[in-house]
Amino acid sequence: MPVVLGPDTELIGRARETAALRERLLSPGVRLVTLTGRAGVGKTRLAREAVRELGDAFARVEVVDAGALPAPAGLPADGRVLLVLDGCDHDARGPAADAVVALAAEPQVVVLVTAVEPLGVYGEQLLPLGPLAVPGEGDGEEPHSVASVELFVRRARDADPSFALTLENSAAVAEICTLLGGLPLALELAALRLRLLPPQLLAARLRGRTTVLAGGPVNAPARHRSLTALAEWSCLGLEPAALALLGRLAVYEPGFGLAAAGLDEEEGLELLMDRGLLTVMGEERGELRLAVPEPVRSHVRARAPEGAADAHAERYRRLVAAALPGLAGTGQDRLLREAAAESANVLAALRHLHERGDGEAAAATVLGCRLPWLAQGRLREGLEWCDAVADAGPLPEASRARLADVSGVFALALGDPQEAVRRHRRALALGKSVGDRRQNALASLRLGTALLRSGDAAGARSVLVTAHSALSTMGVTGGTAEAAVSLAAALHAEGDRRKARDMLLRAEETFRRSRDGRGLAGALRALAALDLEGDEPEPAETALREALRLYEAIDERTELPGLLEEFALLLLRSQPAQRPRAVRLLAAADVLRQRTGAEVPQEWRSQAERARTELGARLDWPDFATAWAEGVRMSAATAVAEALSSPAPSRRTVAGAAAEAQSLTPRQAQVALLVAEGLTNRHIAARLDISEWTVVNHVRQVMRRLGCTSRVQVAGAVGRWG
Repeated sequence: MPVVLGPDTELIGRARETAALRERLLSPGVRLVTLTGRAGVGKTRLAREAVRELGDAFARVEVVDAGALPAPAGLPADGRVLLVLDGCDHDARGPAADAVVALAAEPQVVVLVTAVEPLGVYGEQLLPLGPLAVPGEGDGEEPHSVASVELFVRRARDADPSFALTLENSAAVAEICTLLGGLPLALELAALRLRLLPPQLLAARLRGRTTVLAGGPVNAPARHRSLTALAEWSCLGLEPAALALLGRLAVYEPGFGLAAAGLDEEEGLELLMDRGLLTVMGEERGELRLAVPEPVRSHVRARAPEGAADAHAERYRRLVAAALPGLAGTGQDRLLREAAAESANVLAALRHLHERGDGEAAAATVLGCRLPWLAQGRLREGLEWCDAVADAGPLPEASRARLADVSGVFALALGDPQEAVRRHRRALALGKSVGDRRQNALASLRLGTALLRSGDAAGARSVLVTAHSALSTMGVTGGTAEAAVSLAAALHAEGDRRKARDMLLRAEETFRRSRDGRGLAGALRALAALDLEGDEPEPAETALREALRLYEAIDERTELPGLLEEFALLLLRSQPAQRPRAVRLLAAADVLRQRTGAEVPQEWRSQAERARTELGARLDWPDFATAWAEGVRMSAATAVAEALSSPAPSRRTVAGAAAEAQSLTPRQAQVALLVAEGLTNRHIAARLDISEWTVVNHVRQVMRRLGCTSRVQVAGAVGRWG
């Protein structure tokens, strides 16, 4: 019985899949193609597009219901026939498979099947269809260019022609697309709601559960009229064991790992994956990151047994506690990356602990997240959680003191040293009654660091000397090294470079021995600053390169912008030909810092602004603007790779000179060589048969591109070309 596939609507974001399906169906050896994907992903629309494009390539195209196939004798004998079986799911799956087997004797018939899972027939070729890409999956993408956003905006305009994607609503639209996982049907139902709700309110409603969406077309199948119906239909036919496993997994936030969830490689996982009820989001160090997709997750989680949320919260509380001892030493990179991958689940557990009034467990979780949140750039979130847990109810004084101390760490990272000083002093006041010498010494260390950042070098030195001595006496090696780095900065500020270097070298040795990569990177940056002050750029660059690799290993976000700026300024000083790269790094640093919400100190902001001004003056404006735009689009990993791809000091003698030469046009290189020979502008003009004014312009360009301020410096640069 022929069926209708539905009205024609523009297919968005499926060019690659359409081309792949077209190629499969036209291949002479292909007899059966099954288009698989979870409910609502758009399999029927893609099949319709294939029928529209390939109709002329077949003698006949027949679109039939999966349970009402014509007998092979009823099909035309001449020419190829394309038979489309739409919706071969649940009860229709078995009959469809039988019918396809029966058609195997008809070589002229090509069958296109749409189904949630494969038919399992010999010779079946699969073409999986996933959701549309959501914002954040690409590197430096613009929201309007993301397929899910494009579909949402198109359907929103169908419902409200005045709707437009703007700076004010783009973040909310991106969040809606992400919450719905890029599922086309869900995006279309959400777009219809814009007749009643602005994007910001719609996003807020969907954060709780996505199954609130309904209102699909009355002529659509029942499962396409609401996300609740879609979720119920998706779970039809699951065995009790598979349904129970799905219920356990639905409690977890997207991106969980099986190990963190306490699950082994269970037999039911493959079944759930085949049916699109469990999806792979990515991989982290060999472990799959999984998710129960929406709307199934909201639907199943709402029916989760009592105590499921408590068990989830307890599991992640223990996970944070177990990771804490290793965060400052061996395994730091692995633990911080695992913490980043599981951050959504840790936050969900923390919210549950806080909401049920378990203050001590919530406080312990917040305190355990200090270093992971710093590395992830969750600064404002960390500060707010410290305050929320401290203000929620009765807590032991020791917990309050530690929360005040950690809140000061976040305040300083956000660029507010005065607020950090206030919080650390409160932590010390609370800690006196507790008598925890170790914690009080750590709070003093952090107070001294905040005082130094606020401009009180003398006060900082006094506090840090005491903290360093106390931590050393107690054998707190990591804290002692951290105090040494801060004390070295105070000594440096007071002009005692020799003692500052001695302390930094001892701290570096300690961090290397304990394998604290984040602490080591901080010590290396401080040593690089001393090297630059002593006019030793090569050891400084070597130190900064190692720091970049260390930050890359832990996916550091808070300190990385500052390091990128330091490296960019070093490039300007030592490798003038690398100016476009320096622009890209400064732009990337600016954007990455904005994402953390941190404010840069005024002194450092002035240096970066001076560098940007100099670069703008020395580069042609189009070159500067292009390089800046490229940097703005860089991810953290791309920015680190960009910095590390610059010529290293060991290769600079040859490669640096070549880079300088390559930054000039052939004519500018000729002029530079003649300047190095000592010729005047008039003599150069005569030698090259050009006007003297043209020579003047060439000399200016040569000086700007080589970073020179005199003809003598140009001669020196040319001499390095060999």
